Amino acid sequence: MSSAERLLTPEEVGRIYKVEPVTVSRWARAGRIRSTKTPGGHWRVYASDVEAHMSHPVDLAIAEAGAA
Repeated sequence: MSSAERLLTPEEVGRIYKVEPVTVSRWARAGRIRSTKTPGGHWRVYASDVEAHMSHPVDLAIAEAGAA
């Protein structure tokens, strides 16, 4: 991971996956998508991880459905 790696907000990731930002935050909290928290406690998702999941987007959806 580079120190200049781009971070995305849950809102940005939600728009990509067509899910609510709270769903992205759940994925982050559960470790389903590589993320970090800001000093203020807000989730940020690594853009490279989103790109990696783009080839297998169903992986996240299955994980979310299994958590219900």
